Amino acid sequence: MDSSLYVYVEDVRGEGLEAVLDRITGYGVAGLTVAAAYRRARDVTPHSRPRVTVRGDGVHFPPPEDLFDGLRLVPPVQVGAEEEPLAALRQATAERGLKLHGWTVFLENTTLGTANPDVTVRNCFGDRGSPAELCPSNPDVRRYAVALGRAVARQGVDSVVAEALHFGTFGCGYQNERCFVQLGPMDVFLFGLCFCDFCIRRAADLGVNAEVAREECARIVGGVLDGDSPAQGEVTRAALTAYAGPEVVSYARARSEVVTSLVSEVSAAVTAEGSKLVFLDATGAAKGYMDGLPPSGLSAHDSWQLGVDLVALGDLVPSLGVLVYARDAERVADDVVAYRRSTGKELRAVLRPGMPDTDSAERLAAKVRAARAAGADAVDFYAYGLMPYPILDRIPGALSG
Repeated sequence: MDSSLYVYVEDVRGEGLEAVLDRITGYGVAGLTVAAAYRRARDVTPHSRPRVTVRGDGVHFPPPEDLFDGLRLVPPVQVGAEEEPLAALRQATAERGLKLHGWTVFLENTTLGTANPDVTVRNCFGDRGSPAELCPSNPDVRRYAVALGRAVARQGVDSVVAEALHFGTFGCGYQNERCFVQLGPMDVFLFGLCFCDFCIRRAADLGVNAEVAREECARIVGGVLDGDSPAQGEVTRAALTAYAGPEVVSYARARSEVVTSLVSEVSAAVTAEGSKLVFLDATGAAKGYMDGLPPSGLSAHDSWQLGVDLVALGDLVPSLGVLVYARDAERVADDVVAYRRSTGKELRAVLRPGMPDTDSAERLAAKVRAARAAGADAVDFYAYGLMPYPILDRIPGALSG
């Protein structure tokens, strides 16, 4: 069974290339998935130097001039990119017979969003209140995403692992957030819908009355902000229709055309550079990130909320990665089965070997077995620099069990 361990460039730099590869080789995984283009974060890194790592937006390589020349959006460059850490990793992994995958965060970038607020999502009130969230409908963003995918592929990676190549959620991606208003899940969903000119135009082209949808979202969310009781229960199409009306649901569903067409363009660009695209669906992270206890709705059934049409993408991308952030092996199996029904292509299940999902080596082994039996072609582990060594030591037994 194929496998990989997610790793950050800062981890490798802090511990040393050979030391990191010695450890990863010992875990028995088939490859590394390295953060070639990442976003802002502050992480406790238990076995690295420093012990708290502050990460920035941008790429760990010099952006190819021929790809970004004339584009409005150019990725920021990470500190140390001139040392070409990806080239060193590519050579060292090849010598050890390991695959190298290029983990790429596409549409979450606070630096670009703050400098160019008009390319970020615009909510039903007209606010550009999510500076990290670049809108996939925006033409400048789409050109940037295609160029970024091609640039990472050009680093010689076996695949480009695409994170955030879809719409985001309202509660994602900003520092020191405060909200003292109780919002229900459906209110949060409506608050996160983008009503920029490009999103409205694309929805209108599909026959959706976008202005009615926007007005309904503003009425409902505005009422909750003014003191109305928030909506209860999970976000489903039926519940959303009853709560916000059919035009809002149609508007939300129209977003899948935006995402599908963008993923198709990026996948074609990556393929042209001799690599392949692994599309990461973040629905499982949205549901179970905090505690590993996702609500009852399966991730594959809820991916439409991010504008993801799994059936359409199953025909377009060679590989689908799914974040299975759940404590129970049975839930892992159920999620993988649901995704398996949507795609006949490679299916990669991403598990966390430690907190908050996994409290023992036995639980991790059970989840790996469950993913394998449910139809996963690969199991990947997140992430080397964030987990203590004793937690990472669970991986070999889980893979061999």
